[in-house]
Amino acid sequence: MELKETSMQVTFSKTAVGLWILLSVLVARVDAADLLPIAVGEPARIEVFPAQVELAGTRQRQQLVVTGFYADGAMQDLTRAATFAVANEANASLQGSVVLPKANGETEIMVTVANQQVAVPVKISNQETPERVSFEYGALVALSKQGCNAGACHGSPSGKGGFRLSLRAFDPELDKLTLIREDYGRRTNPLDPASSLLLLKPLMKSPHGGGLKIHKYDPAYQLLHDWIGEGCRLDPPEAARCVKIEVFPPSGRLLQRPAHTQQMCVLAHFSDGSVKDVTDVAVYTSSDVEVADVDEHGLVVGQDRGEAAIIVRYLEFIESSFITFVKDIEGYEWSNPQTNNYVDEHVDAKLQQLKYLPSGLCADEEFLRRVYLDVIGILPNIAETEAFLADKAADKRARLIDSLLERPEYSKFWALKWGDLLRLTNGQVGNDGVYKYHRWIERAIRDNVPYDEFARELLTATGSSLSNPPANFYRTASDTNDCVETISQVFLGSRLQCAKCHNHPFERWTQDNYYGMAAFFNRVQRKKTVRQNETFVYVARSGEVTQPRTGKQMKPWLPLAGDVDNPDSNDRRQIFATWLTGEKNPFFAKIEVNRLWSHLLGRGIVDPPDDFRESNPPSNAALLEALADDFVAHKFDRKHIIRTILNSRTYQASFQTNDFNQEDIKYFSHYEPRLLSAEQLLDAICHVTNLPEQFGPLPAGTKATQLPAPDLVKHEFLKIFGQPERQTVCACERTSESNLGMAIQFFNGPLIYNKLRDGNNRFRKLMAATKSDEEVITQLHLAAVNRRPTDVELQSCLKHLQTKLAELPQHNANIDAEIATLTSQVKQLQDGVRARLMTGKLEAVPEVMRGDTQKAIATPADKRSEVDKYLLGKFAEALAVSDEEVTKALSDEEKKTLESVNKQIAELPKKKWKPGDDRVVAFEDICWALLNTNEFLFQH
Repeated sequence: MELKETSMQVTFSKTAVGLWILLSVLVARVDAADLLPIAVGEPARIEVFPAQVELAGTRQRQQLVVTGFYADGAMQDLTRAATFAVANEANASLQGSVVLPKANGETEIMVTVANQQVAVPVKISNQETPERVSFEYGALVALSKQGCNAGACHGSPSGKGGFRLSLRAFDPELDKLTLIREDYGRRTNPLDPASSLLLLKPLMKSPHGGGLKIHKYDPAYQLLHDWIGEGCRLDPPEAARCVKIEVFPPSGRLLQRPAHTQQMCVLAHFSDGSVKDVTDVAVYTSSDVEVADVDEHGLVVGQDRGEAAIIVRYLEFIESSFITFVKDIEGYEWSNPQTNNYVDEHVDAKLQQLKYLPSGLCADEEFLRRVYLDVIGILPNIAETEAFLADKAADKRARLIDSLLERPEYSKFWALKWGDLLRLTNGQVGNDGVYKYHRWIERAIRDNVPYDEFARELLTATGSSLSNPPANFYRTASDTNDCVETISQVFLGSRLQCAKCHNHPFERWTQDNYYGMAAFFNRVQRKKTVRQNETFVYVARSGEVTQPRTGKQMKPWLPLAGDVDNPDSNDRRQIFATWLTGEKNPFFAKIEVNRLWSHLLGRGIVDPPDDFRESNPPSNAALLEALADDFVAHKFDRKHIIRTILNSRTYQASFQTNDFNQEDIKYFSHYEPRLLSAEQLLDAICHVTNLPEQFGPLPAGTKATQLPAPDLVKHEFLKIFGQPERQTVCACERTSESNLGMAIQFFNGPLIYNKLRDGNNRFRKLMAATKSDEEVITQLHLAAVNRRPTDVELQSCLKHLQTKLAELPQHNANIDAEIATLTSQVKQLQDGVRARLMTGKLEAVPEVMRGDTQKAIATPADKRSEVDKYLLGKFAEALAVSDEEVTKALSDEEKKTLESVNKQIAELPKKKWKPGDDRVVAFEDICWALLNTNEFLFQH
């Protein structure tokens, strides 16, 4: 159906109210969902939401949602397939599945699907007086619905086109000014609402940089039109306030194709107890448009199997509904894989629901390499590799996990990860502080200090940053705002930076929440002492936080708990730490187990792992909940959670996919390969070549994965491969995205080149020990990829060796030829300079002498007189150019060229192979090739 705009002048009346409601629901929903028929079948029963309807105003409406329940346990949205009928048409009317008021009274809506029927009671009141448009819950809602106050439009800090609105209507006072009073009220015209710039511009009846944003049939248009026509009235102080919104269906709905659509319904609850349907003016987004999309009317359309959060926003209120979409996969059959623990049970339940088939177990050599890198950050040595591969015991993987968790490298490696989170750098905490803080973190991990104690000690630290290292937390979090943002991201998984200046545009955090949390940390003070690089952290006796926009003094505020009245302690951090680590906080345990999972599996259950929000739901909520519960039950024992994950079949799965999980990137049906971190990669190269790296003044043997801070020793290779500078607490600062620098480093970078040429490297020492070619090749494979070479790989390497042995004469001949070519270039350059000098000397010879000489040259040699011979001798003597003259006459550019070529000539003989060098070069090639394989570069 196509709707055409009408030029009818709508004046404010009861009839006009009915018209705008009619127009609001007549909008054609022409999308893919409308073109697909609903297979109704025979539902065992149907339910209608809401079960009863109350419309207490002329502008109210109610979206009905019909759900069918089937004998096999399936359910589907039948709203578009249902038949609706009004028992008494004098009181109410219907437009599709929307109930509209007509007159006071009661009636019923009969909803019929197949052989099922439900009666929905309807009560209608307050129809005798037209309902006025609320400024906040009408005009501002309309602007939000159309995106006018979005960050990319007039909601940006500086506005657009001289017109500024508060972001997502978070500051109604500002909006009052800009909409009503600013520019002498020129944006609104109560005498002729339709001519208001506020309407003409988004209609494109007047030039508008944002383009067409609204149509006359949109509910938002009529709300704005009528609000202007009513005189741009503001809401009275006693007006009811919205306290929450309710979204139907709630989270947990599962829809199976072809039942892949879902109509949403949104109810706003107000402080006076009233409830209004705001489905038509709420704003909808999907967390994953590849899985499900949602239109402006709240109609969700499944696009593929998976889960998506449908985020619903109504002013500052945000709620989500998590919907799972499944479909039949041809040939799919669940394989009933072995489960090692509850991790596998929850992962398998999700995979079975979505019809993904898990991959089999990884090979022993893959597991060995994987678990070493994940637990202690380095590769196993050859003896460890051979011992594990030779072990035939069924529990060898579990025993290896236990042993790795007790190795000293475990705490050193995981201290590196926490150093990233806590921004541990020499620049932040000083040279002395960086070592002390790092040792404190390492000791806490080594001793397996319960995570709640670890967090509490950090958050409540006071005193000297040198004698009490956790006090350095308040050096890196250097002011109150930094404290709020760091703590919320590290321990609550929330990025609150937006809420510093305005309500978070996509989450429930408000500006009041931000400064309420700041009240816990505002009294923390820092002062320098006479001791170098020492800061003393203490808590002042007083100090309150003022909300910058409202000027209100803020009480300390806790998520889910609200304001803290009259806190007893001067050190309010104690209250926050108690709440943070307590049972009433659902975030603390989940954040940490998700972070551990992300480190081990390469992707968080919530990903990014420090970004918990409504619009970024967990890929397996039940798994996350189970891990968090286990963490709490075991008194925040991080080793226990790591051990549990490592022992799961999920962690030990192969990276090889099958026909039924190739598309899976978030449900852990197979292991996801990932590039080694910068530090792991450097240590691995050192391990393969058996040449450790020396990091400045740090003790010999220190590995890259054990560095206290990135700025203690600058290392080009680490920077190129994504070592973070630790300027933020965001996990995104560490990057593994490929770049040209990475390719150059492995193709011909100085690090690998020098280690391959070093006489003390692994393969040169093996050769010096007269090991056979097969043994050297095997040792290199065991060091690099933790397995013996396959027959094909071994034969390929041996063939390369034979090829190189045959190349010695030709190699040296090629170098001689290159030397000859370069020598010729030198001679050509010198001859050119010599000719230039001779030309100059020729011009200096007297013309008479030049003429006589030319005659002498023209005379045959056997007929030349003594005079001719004399003249020719003198002429040659006059034009002679010495080598010294040539050198002096060289231009700067010629000197540089000659110097460069002569340098190459001098170096080339060194590249000639002596007997045996050809074998060395062959092993350089083999080692270089191994270092460039995906099997070496990637964690798999």
